Amino acid sequence: MSTLAVVLVALVAAIHVYIVALEMVLWATPRGRAAFGLTQEFAESTKALAANQGLYNGFLAAGLLWGLVGPADHRFAFRVFFLACVVVAGLYGAATASRRILLVQALPGAVALAAVLLAG
Repeated sequence: MSTLAVVLVALVAAIHVYIVALEMVLWATPRGRAAFGLTQEFAESTKALAANQGLYNGFLAAGLLWGLVGPADHRFAFRVFFLACVVVAGLYGAATASRRILLVQALPGAVALAAVLLAG
């Protein structure tokens, strides 16, 4: 696996760890509200939904990290599967929530996936 592919996978995992923090911990704080353009009232009323969404992003981060440090004979499959999930989630989020998700989630995932596939 190329160093570039590893770095890109790690970057996408880090993005998702940050998203977990935003959705599960910081959602109703000024930082979380600013990141998602939320009012205090809306943020408070949707905290449980955001935390659930954050948990799913945590699974993406965990899978990507396992693709970096898990059993060597399974790393490629984990990287490809979880990066594909990131891309699909980013496309769906862009179509249903905010087009900004294309740049924040789908594009980094797609670039990392291409690097992983090219590195073989």
